[in-house]
Amino acid sequence: MMSEERSLNFIEQIVEDDIANGANGGRVLTRFPPEPNGYLHIGHAKSIVLNFGLAQKYNGKTNLRFDDTNPVTEDTEYVDSIKEDIRWLGFEWDKELYASDYFEQLYTFAVKMIEKGLAYVEDATAAEIAAAKGTPTVPGTPTPSRSRSVAENLDLFERMRKGEFKDGEKTLRAKLDLAAPNMHMRDPLMYRIKHAHHHRTGDKWCIYPMYDFAHGQSDSIENITHSICTLEFIPHRPLYDWFIEELDIFPSRQYEFARLNLNYTVMSKRKLKTLVTEGHVRGWDDPRMPTISGLRRRGYTPSSIRMLCERVGVQKRDNIIELGLLEFCIREELNKTANRVMAVLDPVKLVITNYPEGQVEEMVADNNPEDETAGSRVLHFSNTLYIEREDFMEEPPKKFFRLGPGLLVRLKNAYIIKGESVEKDANGNITTIYATYLPESRSGGDHSGLTVKGTIHWVSAAHAATAEVRVYDRLFNVENPAAEEGDLASLINPDSLTVIKEAFVEPGLLKAKPGERFQFLRKGYFAVDPDSTPEKVVFNRTVTLKDAWAKESKKG
Repeated sequence: MMSEERSLNFIEQIVEDDIANGANGGRVLTRFPPEPNGYLHIGHAKSIVLNFGLAQKYNGKTNLRFDDTNPVTEDTEYVDSIKEDIRWLGFEWDKELYASDYFEQLYTFAVKMIEKGLAYVEDATAAEIAAAKGTPTVPGTPTPSRSRSVAENLDLFERMRKGEFKDGEKTLRAKLDLAAPNMHMRDPLMYRIKHAHHHRTGDKWCIYPMYDFAHGQSDSIENITHSICTLEFIPHRPLYDWFIEELDIFPSRQYEFARLNLNYTVMSKRKLKTLVTEGHVRGWDDPRMPTISGLRRRGYTPSSIRMLCERVGVQKRDNIIELGLLEFCIREELNKTANRVMAVLDPVKLVITNYPEGQVEEMVADNNPEDETAGSRVLHFSNTLYIEREDFMEEPPKKFFRLGPGLLVRLKNAYIIKGESVEKDANGNITTIYATYLPESRSGGDHSGLTVKGTIHWVSAAHAATAEVRVYDRLFNVENPAAEEGDLASLINPDSLTVIKEAFVEPGLLKAKPGERFQFLRKGYFAVDPDSTPEKVVFNRTVTLKDAWAKESKKG
């Protein structure tokens, strides 16, 4: 039976209608227009998947255009990271462009607006402009600058470009309607003065177009057919359309969709930057961050992020998606693709008293029961092992199916053992567990006739490699930190990172390369961190085996 094809989302329907009607000559050209003032996050991934996906589906193209109109906040570091993230997600752009490529053209557009009497140079300060704009129910009032002549405005604007005025001393405003119900139409700013070094144009310019003026015109210059934005740009659309109409340029059309919001995190680049600069995280690629680089370092895959975007779909109404859905997507993939290994994160020594001292056996273990082609590996077994401390209890409850005095449990891929006794330190902590094994119970050739309910993992003490394991959890301890008042740092989950300096893992993991992903049996999915060295591997927990948060929320 063929799988049912999903229905078109509303933007796909618009594109198909345009193609059917011959609009834009039947061509599809989208763009992804990030501002290079921070690293991309999971919300941008949805826009990337949508814009590039539309072009792929309808034999079109996608431009990557950096809206670099604010030299104070932008940097080539961000440009490079954005390009890396897009390629990592599996997409390639047609043209790499910059709003700064169009600074001369945009300046010419602004001059044309002045010549038409539709723009003027403003002397008022930002505070005075805001006060004169009125409120949604009270019309704005004109400033004295609004009555300037075309000739005076042209002269002042040229002098602004030449650098004759200080930052904030003058701006260029569109001359629209001070009583418009849409506040964005009340004589919005078009240019401001910034004597700052630009990462591409250097010191050539000291006036820079505002985002609202540069964005729509850049789309038009590139002949973008479908300009796809998030919902907050709906009230900006009439302004884009007005500029395009008055300038008599290519009528690029804007369409809006709901941005991707995840709970237990924030999607504001400004807030994410604060977390970085104040040292609450290790950087933009900290695995707790919702940045694409952070998710990559944590062990997420491009396909898992694309799967999330596909499952969320393209909506017209904002909502908050559960972080658990993203975790589900990566679990679905890694369950099929990640090799299983044994790693003991909270080790306690286990001595098998009746196993011959110095003897070593080779046990065969499947790499991935979900993948027949994954093969197998050899594990070394000896009389001294490490097991998880939580897998032993001195006074186990009735349904404890792991190790305890007199209890039987199977060591994965090895033997059934029986707990006998323990050794403790001066503080009463168990330092060594003693057990006996059943020689006839070896996995794959068990003749013991016994059935045990529990199986635990282990590593041989003589053969184990030491690893550092970083256990990551949700960065914030409230579901919607953006809605909370007060200091963002106070909302950080104190258990968002636990570092285990000395875990014991199979020795073969010393050869693992950064980015490789594994399932630590019974513990979760982990990825090799770039901090790893040939002597010591570092693992990041990508996600737990099950959704522990969902279980906790049900308790609440």
